[in-house]
Amino acid sequence: MKITRIETFRVPPRWLFCRVETDDGVVGWGEPVVEGRAATVRTAVEELSGYLIGADPLRIEDHWQVLSKGGFYRGGPVLSSALAGIDQALWDIAGKARGAAVHELLGGPVRDRARVYGWVGGDEPSEVAEAAAAQAEAGFTAVKMNACAALPHIASPSELDRITRRVAGVREALGDDRDLAIDFHGRVSAAAARQLLPRLAELSPLFVEEPVLPEHHRRLASIVESSPIPIATGERLYSRNDFLPVLQAGIAVAQPDISHAGGISEVRRIASLAEVWNVAVAPHCPLGPISLAASLQIAFATPNFLIQEQSLGIHYNTRADLLDYLLDTSVFAFTDGYVARPAAPGLGLSLDEAAIRRADAQDHDWHSPVWRHADGSFAEW
Repeated sequence: MKITRIETFRVPPRWLFCRVETDDGVVGWGEPVVEGRAATVRTAVEELSGYLIGADPLRIEDHWQVLSKGGFYRGGPVLSSALAGIDQALWDIAGKARGAAVHELLGGPVRDRARVYGWVGGDEPSEVAEAAAAQAEAGFTAVKMNACAALPHIASPSELDRITRRVAGVREALGDDRDLAIDFHGRVSAAAARQLLPRLAELSPLFVEEPVLPEHHRRLASIVESSPIPIATGERLYSRNDFLPVLQAGIAVAQPDISHAGGISEVRRIASLAEVWNVAVAPHCPLGPISLAASLQIAFATPNFLIQEQSLGIHYNTRADLLDYLLDTSVFAFTDGYVARPAAPGLGLSLDEAAIRRADAQDHDWHSPVWRHADGSFAEW
């Protein structure tokens, strides 16, 4: 078996898909994307593809080593995401070639269903209590929300009160039997995180995500030590090496993104490293169906898996949604807050290739919004 063609498709709302074809007709799919930099990652995939044409797709680990380390300059979100999508596609091919789901190739399942959560409130959270109640009515047992929009370096008492009331409203809508996760999204300074975490603790969040920006992870240990709430981070970390310092800092939940952190091969290793530190894994995935399918293959083979993010109905999905490129949507049938273990070979997806090709002709040009504080200075999104 040899790789004969690699294609990419930039599809709405903000996704990039990768198709790897072999000479015996087996096709694998991956999702290599950096949100807001899809065109850049597309070029990176094209650059990496030259090495793979004519190669055996089943030599996944060897390809991963060469593609990640074969250039003098390594790592970073663009290269790691390009590699991630290719890696997902190669695992998809390996599963289809062997007639087995990817999680079977990773050692077999450790659970029969995986817990998932939904999003409420959008980038600038509003009407969150109503949205949380709707998610609960739909059967979800956990939701995640942004704590705030742009926030000053030192939060005012009124802003602290607004955030606390907002989260309290969601907790009231969910009740005590469902979980609430809170995303600080790197918008909150270390000082503001110290202000907020004690206030939110009485609302018993499942975790608080990204309490500081990745470049300020040296502050994580002190935040973890002072916080009664479990701390999560990892969506902007791209390797085991990136994760080691935050694991050493004492986080409770690691959140690698399978479309950013080197794909199935590297996220599997990140999960094993997290297990050494007694840390749970909740893969980041506000992306498309291929990324979610790949994440779930990890979930079903990972003992320290906690919960899976998914993007159905998320505020970014304005021109397409999670199920729109699938021929069989039952693979993502969420029941009582869980998704069943897929049995189909590879990633377990049946994709509508014609719809993907039509969508690529429409293209998209999604970029992260640029926010500013009241004084006109740049604000973290």
